[in-house]
Amino acid sequence: MRVPLSWLAEHVDLEPGARGADVAASLVRVGLEEEGVHSAGVTGPVVVGRVLDLVKEPQKNGKTINWTHVDVGPEHNDADGSRGIVCGAHNFVEGDLVVVALPGAELPGGFGIAARKTYGHVSDGMICSAKELGLGEDHDGIIVLTRFLPGAEVTPGQDALELLGLAEETVEVNVTPDRGYCFSIRGIAREYAHGTRRPVEEVLRDPVDVEVPRPAGPGFPVRLEDDAPLRGAVGCDRFVARVVRGVDPTRPSPRFIADRLRQAGMRSISLAVDVTNYVMLATGQPLHAYDLDALQGEIVVRRARAGETLTTLDDVERTLHPEDLLITDEAPGDPSTSRVLSLAGVMGGQASEVSDGTRAVLLEAAHFAQVSVARTARRHRLPSEAAKRFERGTDPAICDRAVELAVRLLVEHGGGTPDAEATDVGAPAAPQPITMDAGFPEHVVGVPYAADEIVSILTQVGCAVTVEGPVLTVVPPTWRPDLVGRVHLVEEVARIAGYDAIPSVLPPAPAGSGLTPAQRARRSVARALADDGFVEVLSYPFVAASVFDAQQLPADDPRRRALRLANPMSEQQPLMRTSLLDSLVETVRRNVSRGLRDLALVELGSVTHPRPGAGPAPVPGVEARPDEESLARLREAVPAQPLHVAGILTGVRRRPGALGDGFARAGEPASWADAVEAARTVAAAVGVEVAVEAVEHAPWHPGRGARVVTGQGHTVGYAGELHPSAVAALELPARAVAFELDLDVLLAQVGASPQVASLSPLPAATQDVALVVDAATPAARVESALREGAGPLLEDVRLFDVYTGEQVGAGRKSLAFALRFRAPDRTLTAEEASAARDAAVAVAAERTGATQRV
Repeated sequence: MRVPLSWLAEHVDLEPGARGADVAASLVRVGLEEEGVHSAGVTGPVVVGRVLDLVKEPQKNGKTINWTHVDVGPEHNDADGSRGIVCGAHNFVEGDLVVVALPGAELPGGFGIAARKTYGHVSDGMICSAKELGLGEDHDGIIVLTRFLPGAEVTPGQDALELLGLAEETVEVNVTPDRGYCFSIRGIAREYAHGTRRPVEEVLRDPVDVEVPRPAGPGFPVRLEDDAPLRGAVGCDRFVARVVRGVDPTRPSPRFIADRLRQAGMRSISLAVDVTNYVMLATGQPLHAYDLDALQGEIVVRRARAGETLTTLDDVERTLHPEDLLITDEAPGDPSTSRVLSLAGVMGGQASEVSDGTRAVLLEAAHFAQVSVARTARRHRLPSEAAKRFERGTDPAICDRAVELAVRLLVEHGGGTPDAEATDVGAPAAPQPITMDAGFPEHVVGVPYAADEIVSILTQVGCAVTVEGPVLTVVPPTWRPDLVGRVHLVEEVARIAGYDAIPSVLPPAPAGSGLTPAQRARRSVARALADDGFVEVLSYPFVAASVFDAQQLPADDPRRRALRLANPMSEQQPLMRTSLLDSLVETVRRNVSRGLRDLALVELGSVTHPRPGAGPAPVPGVEARPDEESLARLREAVPAQPLHVAGILTGVRRRPGALGDGFARAGEPASWADAVEAARTVAAAVGVEVAVEAVEHAPWHPGRGARVVTGQGHTVGYAGELHPSAVAALELPARAVAFELDLDVLLAQVGASPQVASLSPLPAATQDVALVVDAATPAARVESALREGAGPLLEDVRLFDVYTGEQVGAGRKSLAFALRFRAPDRTLTAEEASAARDAAVAVAAERTGATQRV
C-alpha cells in the first residue's frame, strides 16, 4: 500500500516537520512493515517557463521543429533574459506557460538533462510532456499549464516539482493478511495516530465521516441468493447501490484524483473508474460502476451454474466454478434470462462496462465473504485490488458512505443528478463480544498492564469496552474482522503500548545432557555414508500416486496407502511419501537430466504411514489445555512417521585410474553388492550386526535384491539392483541400485549402553576356506553355519570372494571366507586354528551341503 503524505495529512495531523521516513518509523512502531519511501523520480531544476517566441523550422528528414526562447525566471535565465530550447511538439504557442527541465535535472528512468547541440541549435533544457515527467501516458504534446492546471496562478521560474506534486514523498508499507483495513488511507491514518502516541479522536478525520441522505424509496432491485455458503458464511450479506443519471463519462478525471492514483501505484483510466478507485484507496471499500442502460432487469447475487462463462475486463473468457459468487442480472420473473455481469469482489465483466456512451451509472458497494473471494481470485488467477481487500476483510458498516463519496465526486466532476432512491439490502452479522480478564495480557506478554491502560488502548483501536470488576467485555469495531479472540486483543494491547516496552529476557540455559542416543546414531550413519562417498540430499516429502505404479508395487502393497494433503503445494503431488525412494528418485532424475550420471545420493528423513481406520484429528479449543482423552485422540490420529535412510547409486562407483605400480585400474560400475555394502555400513555405524538374504520385493530385481535382517530376525530394509522395468518407468540410468532401511527398527536393536570389547595383546590366527554350494544357497546361511560350528575361538567371519564357472560346475558357486580366530588367554597354535576351521566346515556341510573346494 502506497500512501502519499499530502493525502494522509488530509485525514490525520502529521507531526510538525514529519517527512516520509518519520511517517514510516511511526507505522513500524505499531507493527506495519516499511517497504520504502518513494518520490516521483524527478530531481534537479524543473521550473515553470513562459514561451517568448517560437519559430517553426522544417528539417531535411521531413520533420518540423520549434526553435523557442523561454523565460524561466530571473534565477535561471541567460544574460538575454531567456533560454533557447528545441522542441518537437506543436500543441503550444507563444505566451503559453510550460514546464521546463533545466540542465542538471533528472527525469524518471534516469534520463539526465544537459545542454546539447541539435538541429543546428544549442538546446539549453527541455520542455516536458506529461509522460516524460511520469504524470501519465500522454506523449503527443507538452504540458500547457493553463490547460493542465486550470485556475492555478503560476509565474516563470516557479518550482514545477512542488506545483505538480512531484516533490511529494510516498510511504509504502507491506500490509500483513490480518490487517486488511490498512489497505486504505483511513486505516493507515489511524495506525499513524497510534504510532505517534496521540489520541485518535483529536488528530484523526475519518474519510467516511459523511452524512448519507435518507433515501426516498427503494432503488434498483437487488436480490441476494446463496444456496451454497462456504464455511457457513453467505457470499454477500450487504449490497448498496445508487444511480447517477446524466453523467458525462468522457470528462477528464480531476488532477488531484489522477495524481493520487499515480502516487498510489495505479493508473488513471476514466472518470467513473478513477472515482471508484479513489474512494477504494481512501476508505478500503471497493466499488464497481455499471452502465445502467446495459442492465436488463434486477441484479441477483448468486453462485455460478454449470457451464456459465464470463469475459472479464481483461478480455479473458473464464469458465466459472460452482463456488464462484457472481453478480448477475435477469428480466423480472424470468430466471432464464440470467446474465453474468461480474465475479463478485474480484473483477467486472464487459457486458455492463461503463463506456463513452454511458449516461446513467449504477454505483455498487457490497460486503463479500473473505473465503469466497479468496478462492475465486486464486482459482482464476485474478489478484485484483478489490480481491486483495475483500479476502482480508472489509468494513460492512461503510458501504453506504463509500457510495455517497463516489456519488458526490461523480456529480461534481461528471455532471448528472443522483436518484433520490437507494438500494441497501442484507444484514451483516454484528461483531461478537469477547470476554477477557484484565490480567490476561500480562499473563501472555509478561509485562504488567493496568486495567485502565488496557481499556484506553482497546478504545483507541475502536473497540467498545464494558468493565465489570476484573472482567472486560470487548466488542471489536466493524473494520477489524481479525479480532475474534482474547489473544488478538492482547496483541493490540502489546503493539499500541509499544513492542519496545517488552523487555528482552534471555532464559537461563539448563545444563544439557548432550545428544540423545538416537541423535548420535543418526549423525554416525550420515558420517559413515559420507565417508563411503555418498552425498546427502534433502527432497520434498510430497509425491504423486504415479510413483507407486512406476515402482511396480502390488495393488495391495501397504506402501500405496499414502496420506493425502488437504491443501497440497501442488495438485500434481498431493501425497506424503511412504518410502524415501518415492522422492529420492526425483532428485536422481533431475541430476541425471543435467548430465551427472555417476551418482551416490543418500537421504535421511521421515516417511508417513497412515494408521488404518484412523479418523481426522480433533481440533481442541485454545481456552484451556486439552484433557487426556483429547490428547489420546490426537495421538491416535497422527500417522506413524518412522525415520528411514535410503540411497541410490548410478553409473560408475569407482572411477578408472592409475595404480601405484603403474598398472591401470578399470572403472567399476555400481552393482547390487555396493547397495548391500552400504546397508551394512549403516548397520555397522550404529553397532548392529545384520545379515542379508535373497528376496523378491518391488521395486528391486527379484534375482539381485536382498532383505536386510538383524540377528533376532527383524526386517530392517532392502538393498540391491532395481528392477529394469522400474528403472525405465522412473527414468533412471540402467542397472541403478538402491537401498532403504528403517532406522527406527535398527536403533531399537541397540543396547542402552553398548560395551566396547577390550583389545587383546595376543595375535590372531587367520584361516581361509572356500566352500562350493548350490547357486541358490544364500551366503548368509553359509556364514551362519560357519559361525556356529567354529565355536568360541572364532572372532570374525568375512566373505571376500564369490566365484561361478566351469571349475565348480553348472548351478554351483564358490564362496571364500576369511575366518579369524583368537583365544583370550594364549596364542593359538596352528593345529588349534585348523581344528576350529574344520569344525566350522563340518557344520556348514551338514546344514547347507557345502563341499570344500580343493
